[in-house]
Amino acid sequence: MKAGEIRELSLEERQRKLVDLKEELFNLYFQHEIGQLENPKKMKQIKCDIARIKTIIKEA
Repeated sequence: MKAGEIRELSLEERQRKLVDLKEELFNLYFQHEIGQLENPKKMKQIKCDIARIKTIIKEA
């Protein structure tokens, strides 16, 4: 997710997206621990998206 896309969202949508990404990251950690994670790079991308959203929320 790009910064421009995040900036177009309202504050409520950003917060909802943040919660969704945190849930997805939790699920990926769980899959990683039981050995079912197919794409480990996805975890890094989700972490970056979470940080990007938090940064944009603080800017406002």
